[in-house]
Amino acid sequence: MNNINKEEFKKQVKDYLKVLSRKSIEEANDQQLFQAVSYAVKDLVVDQWMATHKQINEQDAKTVYYLSMEFLIGRALGNMIINLSADKEIKEAIEELGLDLNVIEDQEPDAALGNGGLGRLAACFLDSLATLGYSAYGCGIRYKYGMFKQGIENGYQVEKPDNWLKYGNPFEIKRPEYAVEVKFGGYVNVKRDENGRDHFVQEGYQSVLAVPYDLPIVGYKNNVVNTLRIWDAEAIDTFNLDSFDKGDYQKAVEQENLARTICEVLYPNDNHMAGKELRLKQQYFFVSASIQRAVAKYMENHDDIHKLYEKVCFQLNDTHPTVTVAELMRILMDEYRLEWDEAWYITNKTCAYTNHTIMSEALEKWPLELFSRLLPRIYQIIEEINRRFILKIQQEYPGDQEKIRKMAIIYDGKVKMAHLAIVAGFSVNGVARLHTEILKKQELRDFYLMMPEKFNNKTNGITQRRFLLHANPLLAEWVTKRVGNDWITDLSKIEGVGVYADDELSRKEFMNIKYQNKVRLAEYIKEHNGIEIEPRSIFDVQVKRLHEYKRQLLNILHIMHLYNELKKNPGMDFYPHTYIFGAKASAGYRRAKAIIKLINSVADVVNNDKSIKGKIKIVFIENYRVSNAEIIFAASDVSEQISTASKEASGTGNMKFMLNGALTLGTLDGANVEIVEEVGDDNAYIFGLTSEEVINYENNGGYNPRDIYNTDSDIRAVLTQLIDGTYSPNNYDEFRELYDSLLDGAGGRADQYFILKDFRAYDEARRAISKAYEDEEGWARSAIMNVAKVGKFSSDRTIQEYVDDIWKLDKLEVELD
Repeated sequence: MNNINKEEFKKQVKDYLKVLSRKSIEEANDQQLFQAVSYAVKDLVVDQWMATHKQINEQDAKTVYYLSMEFLIGRALGNMIINLSADKEIKEAIEELGLDLNVIEDQEPDAALGNGGLGRLAACFLDSLATLGYSAYGCGIRYKYGMFKQGIENGYQVEKPDNWLKYGNPFEIKRPEYAVEVKFGGYVNVKRDENGRDHFVQEGYQSVLAVPYDLPIVGYKNNVVNTLRIWDAEAIDTFNLDSFDKGDYQKAVEQENLARTICEVLYPNDNHMAGKELRLKQQYFFVSASIQRAVAKYMENHDDIHKLYEKVCFQLNDTHPTVTVAELMRILMDEYRLEWDEAWYITNKTCAYTNHTIMSEALEKWPLELFSRLLPRIYQIIEEINRRFILKIQQEYPGDQEKIRKMAIIYDGKVKMAHLAIVAGFSVNGVARLHTEILKKQELRDFYLMMPEKFNNKTNGITQRRFLLHANPLLAEWVTKRVGNDWITDLSKIEGVGVYADDELSRKEFMNIKYQNKVRLAEYIKEHNGIEIEPRSIFDVQVKRLHEYKRQLLNILHIMHLYNELKKNPGMDFYPHTYIFGAKASAGYRRAKAIIKLINSVADVVNNDKSIKGKIKIVFIENYRVSNAEIIFAASDVSEQISTASKEASGTGNMKFMLNGALTLGTLDGANVEIVEEVGDDNAYIFGLTSEEVINYENNGGYNPRDIYNTDSDIRAVLTQLIDGTYSPNNYDEFRELYDSLLDGAGGRADQYFILKDFRAYDEARRAISKAYEDEEGWARSAIMNVAKVGKFSSDRTIQEYVDDIWKLDKLEVELD
């Protein structure tokens, strides 16, 4: 695709400007230019997209449907151009039109289809599936406003609608011909046919029309274009004119309102029953639509539903899509008239589950009353799955009621979705070696003992095409000059740069590239935060979803300690640091939002204290998302991966930092364990409790944070500043809950995430990393070795493992006519 006709492309841009905006190049604004360029690029993609689907049908290729509540795909235009390998020609064509591709790319909003690592992983996986040439659909929801657009006002997080579809999405194609009906509520009527067989019919329900919008996922230079299918909800009867004419305006638009609420936001606040109900509706909505369409698509080319599993696999990305199990059973039994055992056999061979969390509170459990009322037929099916599974437990463990309590799908008035996914699927995988071992030995031990053959590990990965080739073109060019460009599709080849860690000129070039990327980030921060930072300072960065176990609180408390040290001893040897945070807290997560306020309050004091001569700067980058993450990773020196050991399933930010030559400062948690194995102890900084130690304290006690508070005056001083007005002069109780959570529990165990326990070890690791940075040659050597040893952490490797061990997909060879 790198032989595009530049003149033809320029003509298309002008034509699209005329058709879409009734403007010439000279008259159009930047957003109109972005739309026109995007449509012209989409034209290049569509031929490959059609050819891919033609090849899938001709080959009768097996397809994986990757079901996920989130797809954090970021901006599409730049990535699409790179994967088409048309970047040089398109850039030249755009320059010849008198335009700047960077300015045009900046007009694209990040697609608000996800929030954290779960969604970004799904996006990396789709990129890898297309690049490796496997048939796949991503299936999710077309959120109107995403989770939220984060604002920071007076240091507080403010949630605003993320209106990413304001100007429309030039890359999507609406597919009304594939719309399906999704039903909620009502009751189940049992009707007996002439053969004496019962048929279950849902009646008295409300329903919406699920309408798919397809987005192209372009493989790298291989003509393969897969599909991200996101579902929008529309009313079945859009407008009740009769009700309107009678003055019942509310009833007239009732159906529209039901449909609208389903797709408005990602993760509506579920602190109340209405929010819980909406979340469950969302999950069933996109799952039902996706499964209905997948089965119908299979039956268009096949006549035996019994062999569905030979050509279709449903991968459940965490517990959110677990209703897939019951929905597939419903379709097979109620629509295709299969018997239970036949339907169960097919479902067992078609569904696979990825677990993304070790924390039991994050494993979804639905109130029985809500579930049975909203999804009556689905609940009946789950009840029967549970009944049969309990019989199996009783056969295997006679008289062991405790096993039933721990393993039942329905128990204590709750429907346990992770249990359903494990029982019904043929594969259960964790996402890092440590995570999978903890699942087998701790959280899911009983299931592992009963069905060990299902459990396997697939360590997460990232796509180097977005996070190096696109995000850090200077470093990508440096790598390519030394090892060629095979790393773009085989990241193991990047290991060849390791020999240049001992080459003085290569080290200098590498550090100069890092400096240029730091200048780029400093300019972004000046523009968006109004804070001037020194690019020659150490950029120490923690960007990720805000949760207590990720321990942003440990980070900021330690910065408070360093500031205290500087105030006491202004002449102390201290290399200038810029501490950079980026994080969204869930709208209903009060304590996480208090941590954001604390970070910003400390920043206000420290950044404005001239006496420390700029040795510490603190920046909170608002509305952290994929597009600014790309700038941040490229500029970072230190990668903060400091979750409480045993709590982080994998992490993928750690891999993106590593790919861009940042050194890991972290605990032995998630994929950090494997990162250190690859890069070596000399090129990473590890501290704190191990997962075994954490689990031992949790199970057996023996840790009292007050012991540390009483014996360590520095820690005591920092905690006292939370409640003495140092950082909240107008409200001494502003951070009282954080203080109480560390010492008294505040509704849970005191210092649940071992912040005070790890504080001194963290302090030592930070001091060691500062000392190491002052040796520029040694630092450059370590940074280059991080890049060299990142090969294992490509999502291409992860996806190939899924294909080989779970999905068993066929390779596509797509030729263009």
